[in-house]
Amino acid sequence: MSRLSVYPAGDPTAPTLETEDFDEIRDALGNAGIRLERWRADRKLPANADSDTIIAAYQAEIDRLVEEGGYQTWDVISLHPQHPDKGEFRRKFLDEHTHGEDEVRFFVNGSGLFYLHVGGEVYAMLCEKNDLISVPAGTRHWFDMGPNPSFTVIRLFNNPEGWVAKFTGDDIAASFPRYDN
Repeated sequence: MSRLSVYPAGDPTAPTLETEDFDEIRDALGNAGIRLERWRADRKLPANADSDTIIAAYQAEIDRLVEEGGYQTWDVISLHPQHPDKGEFRRKFLDEHTHGEDEVRFFVNGSGLFYLHVGGEVYAMLCEKNDLISVPAGTRHWFDMGPNPSFTVIRLFNNPEGWVAKFTGDDIAASFPRYDN
């Protein structure tokens, strides 16, 4: 189940909010400028579905987002606990960074933890199957897929180059608990 914990940026031990109530999560994130929607990841896909199959299954939803947000490219990223480079992939996203575009992700399967550093707070948002999250351009954040990543996510980009991070140099991410899956 999706879960939100909100912390003062300087104290990762004392959450001011912890909830699994989707409406409360959506409202809290919305107040911080983060978009969260509940979609239905209900297409019957084979366990070994490739990116083209997954995109084809959700093309109508992708088209709606493209029309709404002007996205130019999209792809699928999928990781499993046996992936030989899972540690390297995890480290790539663990430092606080921003993007020059919105970071839009739809969880077709699995889970991952977004940490969103907005103002004086950190929103730890556990996204799971059916969650669509859109992190606005310029928002400080990091992502933890855990030591045993298991997710399939459709990503949409305004930038044809895809995922381009600008690391902040702030070590705040190191003080927050890691996702342990």
